[in-house]
This record gives sequence, structure tokens and C-alpha cells, in this order.
Amino acid sequence: MSEDAKTVAKGLKGIKAADSSICSIDGQIGKLIYRGYNIDDLCAHSTYEEVAYLLLYGELPTQSELDEFHESLTSHATAPPQVLEALKSLPSGVPPMAALRTAVSVLGHYDPLAEEESDESNKENAIRLVAVLPTLTAAIRRLRDGNEPLAPKPELSIAANFMYMLNGEEPSEDAAKAMDLILILHAEHGFNASTFTARVIIATLTDMYSAITGAIGALKGKLHGGANTEVLKTLQSVGDVDQVADWVADVRSRKGKFMGFGHAVYQTQDPRAKHLKEYSEKLGQEAGDTKWYDLSVEIEKQVVAEIGRQCNVDFYSASVQHYMGVPGELFTCVFASSRIAGWCAHVLEQISDNKIIRPSSNYTGPDDRPYVPISER
Repeated sequence: MSEDAKTVAKGLKGIKAADSSICSIDGQIGKLIYRGYNIDDLCAHSTYEEVAYLLLYGELPTQSELDEFHESLTSHATAPPQVLEALKSLPSGVPPMAALRTAVSVLGHYDPLAEEESDESNKENAIRLVAVLPTLTAAIRRLRDGNEPLAPKPELSIAANFMYMLNGEEPSEDAAKAMDLILILHAEHGFNASTFTARVIIATLTDMYSAITGAIGALKGKLHGGANTEVLKTLQSVGDVDQVADWVADVRSRKGKFMGFGHAVYQTQDPRAKHLKEYSEKLGQEAGDTKWYDLSVEIEKQVVAEIGRQCNVDFYSASVQHYMGVPGELFTCVFASSRIAGWCAHVLEQISDNKIIRPSSNYTGPDDRPYVPISER
């Protein structure tokens, strides 16, 4: 075997696994594109519903298409009572992402189209999942707090409904917009670990619920979806702007990680970060307490100066969600409730021109060992 044949790209870094028309990322200049549209334009002009439609159907909707899409989302946003009962039956202390993984798996049992393989059925399943994941996430939070889940309000947007079902009251305009931005900014990001997981699973021609359950399992991992939770822990442990310099020095001395800084793809600033930074400041001002924004800004300033790495989308996501009353343990579920649009778009794309994903490996074990009978071992 040639040396080239033995070369392994650990983590598949740099490997092109498929053609895709969904997302383009330029890590050198910090540019993120959904279906040809710059993330900055989508954040400035679109809602999460429009972005979800774009990801699923390939084009931004007309007003009539958006109205019809909203009706479809509304019709699927209520979680089946059997799924809520399944959540109630889980042991106390189950991590929220584990609960969400279970809920989606159970949800598939109550979808009459779950095992259908037509394009129409798959798109209907995708709409159902985009609509109901925020409902399930909110239900998980309320049940953990000892409260009954709330049904979504049909007149509210996905973002506003999400906030209402989480906190029991309709959000302010700025809080609803901040959640809308979180959903837009986390909706899609190429062949990340959870998205690739979904594509690998659906490529076997299983059902969409199996693929999304697997994606949630991948996102649950500490190296993928949990960074903004760690950022919140950092903010709470540092506590005050005056303590930032000592904290930075301590992390450096023990060769620790600065959570929320650097990215596997971006070599410059993550183009999503600035949008959440703006709303961290707005929500802090609305709350009459900019402590968490001020602390984030100072940490960003000193960490960038110290190690030269820019903050990523997770960094200001932490303070934004904290201001909105979202507990840190739920941050990754919020991520999943957004990324479901991208996951479903990739599932639909994979099965539209499918080939089972079956890479090879370099065997590094022993060759041709003689078999020894058990009596002689």
C-alpha cells in the first residue's frame, strides 16, 4: 500500500464528503451564506420563519408562501400529549438534551407519515419538526421547574412563542427579536458534526426521526453544542469587570481554554457574533443592568489581546439568553430548536440524490496471526 493510501484525515478535516447547495462558509474572511444569501442580510431583513423556508425550499418565500408556511408550522407546533407524558415519566435530573433526544424519538411514533418515503411526506415531517422542537424545549424547561407545559399561541412567531412557552409571558419586542436572531444565526452551518450525523443516518434510508434523534445526540456532546453554557459559567465565575485580568492570567497559567473564542472554521471573526453582541447590550439596557454585557466586552477585549483569537457565536449568545431568562442548562436545546431547520434541509438534500455514506479506514492491527485453540492459550 502506498503512503498516500495510508494517509488519514482525522476528524475528516478538509475532506469534501458531498456537494451541497445549502450553506457556504468562508473561514478566511468570516463570511456565512445560506442558499446564496449573506447572514448579515438575513439578520437585518428576515425572520426565522423565512430563513427556515429558505433552507427547506431553496428560495425566500413570497408573502402568500410565508403565510401558508406559518399556518403549517402553527398546525404542527403543539406537542402530542403522549410525548409530554413521556417527558413527565423521565427520571428527575435527566439532562435537557437527553430529554429532547428522547422526546423526538417518541414523537416519531405519533406521526402517521414517519415511515413514508415520498418527497411530500418528508417535507411534511420536516415542517413538523421545525415547528415542534421549540415547544418540546420549552416543555422540558417548565417540567424541570415543576410547571405544566404551555401550548403555543397561533398568533405569535416561532421566536415569540418560544419565549412565551419558556417563561410564561409574552416577550418584549427586543427579546423576541433577540430570540429570532439566535434562531437565524444557529439555523445552519454546513457539515458540522450533528448535521453530518443526520446525513449519515438518513443515507441508510431510515426515517427522518431517527436521523434527527442522532443529530441531537451529536449536538449534545461537549465538543459541539455546549460551548455557550460554558461561557455563562465563565461569566458567573469571573463575576466582575475588575476580575477579568486575573482570570485571564489564571487560565493562561494553567493552559486552560477560553470558551467562546476561536472556531474550527473561522480564522477571523465569526460573522454571527456581532449580531448577538448588539442585542446583549440592548437587553442589558432594557433590564437596567448591563453587567453581563460589560463583563463580556471586557473579557472579549482582554482575551483577543492575549491570544489573538476572536470570539465566536457562542460567546455573546450566553449573555443574550441569560438576559432573556433562559437557564444555561437549556442553551443547547435552544441551539437544537434552531438547527432543526438546517438538519432537515440536509436530510432532504441527502435523500434527493442518495448514496450510503461508507468511508474506509486504515487497518492498524496485527496481520495473519495463527489461531491457537482455547486449550493451548
